[in-house]
Amino acid sequence: MPPISSPPQPLSRSFSLAIAGSGGAGVMTAGTLLLDAAARAGLYGLMVRTSGPQIRGGEAAALLRIGTRPIATLDDRFDVLLAIDWQNLNRFGDEIPMGGHSLLVGDADAGDAPGIFLDQGARLVTLPLKKTAKAAGGAWVNMVALGVAGALAGLPQAALEDALRASWKRSAEALVPNLAALQQGVKLAQALDGVLPEPLAPSTAAPARPRWLLSGNEAAGCGALRGGVRFVAAYPITPATELLEWMAPALSRVGGSLLQAEDELASVNMIIGASYGGVPSLTATAGPGLALMTEGIGLAVAAEVPIVVVDVMRGGPSTGIPAKSEQSDLSFAVDGLHGDAPRLVLAPNGIDDCLATTEWAVQLAEALQSPALLLSDQFMGQSRAVIDQPTQAPVPAQRLVAAAHTEGYQRYADTPSGISPMAIPGTPGVAYTADGLEHTERGIPSSQARDHVKQLEKRLRKLTQHDYGSRWADIEGNADLAVITFGSTTAAVREALTRAAEAGTALRLVSIRLLAPLKPEVLAQALDGVRQVLVVEQNHGGQLLRYLRSRCDLPGRPSGLHRPGPLPLRPGDLTRAFIDWAAAHANTGVTA
Repeated sequence: MPPISSPPQPLSRSFSLAIAGSGGAGVMTAGTLLLDAAARAGLYGLMVRTSGPQIRGGEAAALLRIGTRPIATLDDRFDVLLAIDWQNLNRFGDEIPMGGHSLLVGDADAGDAPGIFLDQGARLVTLPLKKTAKAAGGAWVNMVALGVAGALAGLPQAALEDALRASWKRSAEALVPNLAALQQGVKLAQALDGVLPEPLAPSTAAPARPRWLLSGNEAAGCGALRGGVRFVAAYPITPATELLEWMAPALSRVGGSLLQAEDELASVNMIIGASYGGVPSLTATAGPGLALMTEGIGLAVAAEVPIVVVDVMRGGPSTGIPAKSEQSDLSFAVDGLHGDAPRLVLAPNGIDDCLATTEWAVQLAEALQSPALLLSDQFMGQSRAVIDQPTQAPVPAQRLVAAAHTEGYQRYADTPSGISPMAIPGTPGVAYTADGLEHTERGIPSSQARDHVKQLEKRLRKLTQHDYGSRWADIEGNADLAVITFGSTTAAVREALTRAAEAGTALRLVSIRLLAPLKPEVLAQALDGVRQVLVVEQNHGGQLLRYLRSRCDLPGRPSGLHRPGPLPLRPGDLTRAFIDWAAAHANTGVTA
């Protein structure tokens, strides 16, 4: 049996709140400050960004969940929806589900509330948000909303004020009315009869380690730096741009640099050139950009140049839905290059894991002299979470480098491991040619069958024979029914499995982090004793299920639960599906 983690902990109480409004209303600022205040109060939290298709303006909402334990997914319903205005709020009817216990809060002067939320059973409360901001000396209305939202979430007023002070970049004089607006917002909420929840009670003990507040994009950037990346070239694209914005100043502080390329084709070729010169390099993009990069990635495979490409997936195809999440680039990532072109494909399974898995991707790319594609997505990339600071020290990647004047140097020598020393340009006595043509072990272009077969097998062998250890997947539980997933859906699946276990249905979890090369014998060990498998993913065609069935013999009759974006998979829906699926497969016999 593979190593199994400890059983999941019981669910803790949490509070879900959405702040919405039109573009420019400051809902993301209010949401970020609310999350910061939760961290200052000793709590954990998650904030998911959602907006309309407009480049600028339009509707926007910050979706938050706050609790006493780390939170990686949204809940099934929202306790509060606070709308700074009603403009196009009805478009969030599916993304902000509410119920009979929910509270819909809006401005008393904003007109009629959208009926879609009232039809769900939410109770309407109107408050003088804009008048209160004006009375506070012309403060921002989102600061009143911050006070109302914080009080409704049970957060201490002091934590809200500290979060605002810490983020303030303008004059001290301008801070005064906005602090007053926040305080008045708290008073508005406190004046409501019977709606304030019992405050979430964080542990009174000091945190075991410091907590960070960061997005998945920022976490991936931090992981890249920890792995040793010192050059980034990229072209901005939603939802990957924030990763580049974070890395630009961070790289300069460690002696690296970031270059904005003219397009995705240039960016991938720039990082190939930098890596060929000995500098670990990375680019970040989304699905349309990844499609443009495929010829360059193929060059990196053929020339055995290590690069890292972070794909922050979004709804597709083509331009698709840029600001919404979907796991629909998987098939392209594992099979999308022409020719037999083995490459590494990894997927972090949470915002905190974006850091660790990006660092690991850099290490693997450098050690195996291979392109590594990292599949993040909009949900993780643009969401912010309170996480525990990593305890493990950074481990910079190591590359096998040829020494000067190596006798009989062959850049592509057919070694037992498939890994050959890579000469850095300018190193005396080890010059070689690197391009996209098939070649001999010395790097001389060749169309001979024996050279082609030898290099094909070498490039595949170095990936398939490598020992990836236990990091290839998270394996939890030892039941004989298993749920397989990857990426951001892991959080919702994990919470649903905990709920199902509390209801008496135990299932095993396998969250795959290393998608390529997929090692069937390792997956078979993880599924030892399993009778049936359910594959859960967020795309329309069941790409992970198809991929696994094409590479592995899965137990029983594998089935899939797959749904495209933009709506996230929710724990409650998954819990019901898991319990029904387990009941349908109870006592159905031994593993096929």
